[in-house]
Amino acid sequence: MSTQRIVVAHGDGIGPEITNAVLRVLQANNTPLEYEFVEIGERAYLKGHSTGISPEAWEVIRAQRILLKGPITTPQGGGYKSVNVTLRKALGLFANVRPCRAYTPYVASLHPKMNVVILRENEEDLYAGIEYRQSQEVVLDLKVVTRPGSESIIRYAFEYARAYGRKKVTCMTKDNIMKMTDGLFHRVFDEIAREYPELKSDHLIIDIGAARLAAQPEMLDVIVTLNLYGDILSDIAAQVAGSIGLAGSANVGQDAAMFEAVHGSAPDIAGKDIANPSGLLNAAIQLLVHVGLAHDAQRIRNAWLCALEDGIHTPDIFREPFSAQRVGTRAFADAVIERLGNAPEFLDALTYREGGIHIVPRALPKQEQKLVGVDVFLVWDKADRAPNVLGNQILQIDASPLQFKMMTNRGVKVFPDANAETARADMWRCRYLGENLAFDHVLALLEQINRRGIHINKIENLYTFDGERGYSLGQGE
Repeated sequence: MSTQRIVVAHGDGIGPEITNAVLRVLQANNTPLEYEFVEIGERAYLKGHSTGISPEAWEVIRAQRILLKGPITTPQGGGYKSVNVTLRKALGLFANVRPCRAYTPYVASLHPKMNVVILRENEEDLYAGIEYRQSQEVVLDLKVVTRPGSESIIRYAFEYARAYGRKKVTCMTKDNIMKMTDGLFHRVFDEIAREYPELKSDHLIIDIGAARLAAQPEMLDVIVTLNLYGDILSDIAAQVAGSIGLAGSANVGQDAAMFEAVHGSAPDIAGKDIANPSGLLNAAIQLLVHVGLAHDAQRIRNAWLCALEDGIHTPDIFREPFSAQRVGTRAFADAVIERLGNAPEFLDALTYREGGIHIVPRALPKQEQKLVGVDVFLVWDKADRAPNVLGNQILQIDASPLQFKMMTNRGVKVFPDANAETARADMWRCRYLGENLAFDHVLALLEQINRRGIHINKIENLYTFDGERGYSLGQGE
């Protein structure tokens, strides 16, 4: 069997202790891995590297593309960038994978059958961070959802379910309200689900989905969702499972991946040989499945479950009568090593699919994109803010072939023929539609508005794609 080369960063705080414990388990299992070590985190920050990653470490990480990372301490004060955010963006790690499982009775949980994995899109949505202050009273955050981004995370979710022997993938969105952005994510999910007939699939609106995760998590298996929702769901799931200290996490891209424990560097207990290495060990198990070493992954995972069943527990989870022996970091690793080859009796033994996880982007047919109108956003802060005052000025503009259709305030139609109760903010949207348009027509409209002394804030062109409307209707339109 060929050897897989990976990068290892020991990290800060308890990082070196738990990383060494995990490496001992991997080596005792004769796992076919080779290691290249890099220094990232606090020491790199203090050497003047604002990202916590030196150029030398970057070279190694970019060359090998698979990283097992201990927890990182970010120094106090400004000017320091998150290592995780830097790695996610630089390596295109579009998927955050967060397993949340109960291990009752060995770890207390209100939901003993919970075994959920949340796959969160990592790069887009409102977390793209594209925000603007538009006026005295209005700020905007652009919600970015792309077909390539949606396809990547959704296909990874189904491939993950196959590799881990899962049964169902659930998509969660709010597409009953955000029909364009969340609607795209839902449509792509339905398209890809048809390629995996052996797996069940369904969709939940995010509010009922979050409630179900909190109250009935045993009904869920694999969840795939957008960035913001996934962030919230991950915290709900960790709280409900009661075992965040045991959880591993992965950030995965097309050709790179980073694996780490969910917990932080815990400098207050560093060097005391009491830290639980389980979170990083479970991250390493995810790494093994990802690179196609499923047999090694299941041997180590089942040995770890046996150690839990036998009551060999570190102080963070020690509780009588379910714990038989309180052990430190090194001794817990020894207990896992002693049980390699064994299968758990009460906790479910696991079998993973060989071959790793691979996704290939699809080529999409080109669509005809046609300009059919424009939304012009105006700042208007007159004393009475009566929509008809601004609206009547707009009606006097001859913008042919563009035709004025409506004016909205905060998305609700306020002119013409609409109530003005919602006209509360100082930014107004005027919608124009027309036939056989060129951008010169838009420029001519903007020039006429500007000549009347009305402040143009921004515009959004309106398009159809193969004849299908590519913009949302206003409330009341």
